[in-house]
Amino acid sequence: MEEWKNIKACDYCYNVTDGTHDSPKQKESGKYLITSRHIKNNRIDFESAYKISEDDYNKIISRSKVNQWDIIISMIGAYCGYCCIESSKQTDYAIKNVGLLKVGNELRCKWLYYYLTSPYGKQQLSMLRSGSSQPYISLGALRNLEIPIPNREVMSSIVSILSALDAKIELNRRINDNLEQQAQALFKSWFVDFEPFKDGKFVESELGMIPKGCRVGKAEDFYNINIGKTPPRKEQVWFSSNSSDYIWVSISDLGSCGRFVFTSSEFLTHEAIKRHNIILVPKDTILLSFKLTIGRVGIAGTELTTNEAIARFITSDENREYTYFLLKGYNYEKLGSTSSIATAVNSKIIKAMVVLMPDKEILKAFSSLTKPYFDQILRNEQESIRLTILRDTLLPKLMSGELKINATEVL
Repeated sequence: MEEWKNIKACDYCYNVTDGTHDSPKQKESGKYLITSRHIKNNRIDFESAYKISEDDYNKIISRSKVNQWDIIISMIGAYCGYCCIESSKQTDYAIKNVGLLKVGNELRCKWLYYYLTSPYGKQQLSMLRSGSSQPYISLGALRNLEIPIPNREVMSSIVSILSALDAKIELNRRINDNLEQQAQALFKSWFVDFEPFKDGKFVESELGMIPKGCRVGKAEDFYNINIGKTPPRKEQVWFSSNSSDYIWVSISDLGSCGRFVFTSSEFLTHEAIKRHNIILVPKDTILLSFKLTIGRVGIAGTELTTNEAIARFITSDENREYTYFLLKGYNYEKLGSTSSIATAVNSKIIKAMVVLMPDKEILKAFSSLTKPYFDQILRNEQESIRLTILRDTLLPKLMSGELKINATEVL
C-alpha cells in the first residue's frame, strides 16, 4: 500500500464507541437489540434478534445511537470481527457487545467497510483479538486499528467498483425475497386455506378437516429422512478447507446461504466419507436444522452432506417446493416444551412430526406453479455467487493498489 497513509480508526471516524454490556430483559414489543451474533453475511439478522423496552432502548442509544453511514462490528464470540454498514436514514435498534464506528459519510464509510472485509483488514482485526475460548476485541484496540487511506480520487474509484457489484448482489437478494413471498402465498392458499378445494369434499384428520385425497401421518411415512454426521473432531485429518472436497453443511452455513446450498465453511475429505460411512444426499434434498437453532431450511444445490444437527428430507420432482414451505412454516414449538425445545428435539421427534401430504397430482399441479419461481431464484443466486467471487478476487488487489480499473470494465 505504497503512497497511502495510515491513520487510526479513532481519527478516521468522528467517534468509536460500543453498545451496552448489560442484558436488558426481552419484551414482546419494543425495539430490537442487536448483539454480536446478529451481524452476519454483511447484514443484520433481525429475525433471530429479540426486542427490549423503550426505556432500555433509550438508555442504550444515549451513548451508542446507530445512524446512517455508520459501521457496526461484532466485538465478541464466534462472529467477532464481522461487520456491516448501516445505510438507512431511519434506525431504531440498540446494540450490545457491538462496536460502533461512526463515520457519517457514504464514501468514507464504504471505504472503511471494504477495508475491514478485505483479507488484510480481516488479518488486522484478527490480531486485535484477545481470549481463547471466547474471542473478543476491546474498544481500545478497535480505536487504535490502523486504516490505509489513498487520495480521494482513488478511494472513490475503488468504492464505485465494489459498490456496483454489491448493489447487484443486493438487488438479486431482494428479488428472491419477493419471489419466495409470492410462492409462499400460493402455498398458504393451497395448503393452509385450501382455496382450490373449497367446493370439494373434506374429511376429518389429526390436523383438522382436510381435502379428500390428502393424507396425514408422520414425516417418515412420506419421506426418506436421514441425519448428518460429524467425524471425530480431535482427528483433523477428516476435515478440510479445500472446496474440491465434500461439502459439509452446518447450521451456520444454512444461516449464511440463500435458498440453495452450494458450499460450506468446512469440508470433509474423501477418506472421511469412506471411513465413517457418511451418507451423501442428492441435489434438491431439503435440509432442516433441528438442534440448538431449529427450523432453518435450505435446498441442496448439489450433492453434499451435513453434520448431525441437520435432517435431510429426500424429495421427488413433484414435492420439492411443497416440502420446502412445509418445513419452513412448521410450528416446531409443539414438538417440545418451549423452554427447552432447543435441546429437547431429536431425530426421532423430527421423523415423527405430523404433516399433511397431498396426493401426487395435487403436488404436481402445485410444483408446476411454483417451480418457475424457484428456477429464477436459483439463477439469481448463481449469478450472485459469481459476482461475490469476482468481488472477493478484486477486493484485495484494489485495496492494495495492485489493480486499477474502471467500474464499467467489471460489470
